[in-house]
Amino acid sequence: MTEGATTTIEGGDTLSGLEQEGEIAADYLEGLLDIADLDGDIDMDVEADRAAVSIVSESTSRDLQKLVGQDGEVLEALQELTRLAVHRETGDRSRLMLDIGGFRARKREELAALGAKASDEVKSSGEPVKLDPMTPFERKVVHDAVAAAGLRSESEGEEPERCVVVLPA
Repeated sequence: MTEGATTTIEGGDTLSGLEQEGEIAADYLEGLLDIADLDGDIDMDVEADRAAVSIVSESTSRDLQKLVGQDGEVLEALQELTRLAVHRETGDRSRLMLDIGGFRARKREELAALGAKASDEVKSSGEPVKLDPMTPFERKVVHDAVAAAGLRSESEGEEPERCVVVLPA
């Protein structure tokens, strides 16, 4: 199914391809929460032409921290597994974004601030600034922040050591 396609569901309602991805992902993640005996609610949205699914909880964030792992490593793995589950159902590659306990949202804010700080440094010094290695998600957020500051940036290196270099205008 393509992203713009719709699916008819019970009662004659329709879901876009991205909404369907979110539904499939939510079902998959609910199953994982049940298996792990963790409490959490699933929120779904469509952001920037991709499905976005979040697991949130009223209980202690320590429960969900298990699903985030150190520096989001478990979260990244769960996102890939969820994308595979969506792919299995739809036959299409998924670009779904998963957030757990607000981890990715907080990380996005930190990275945007890092990108803005590096941009300020480049503007004042006129010299490129090379940042520490980052995941693709992290690099994307920094590239966006640098572009918003009116500068340009590039990724260089090979995974897992790929990093962002902020360049003068």
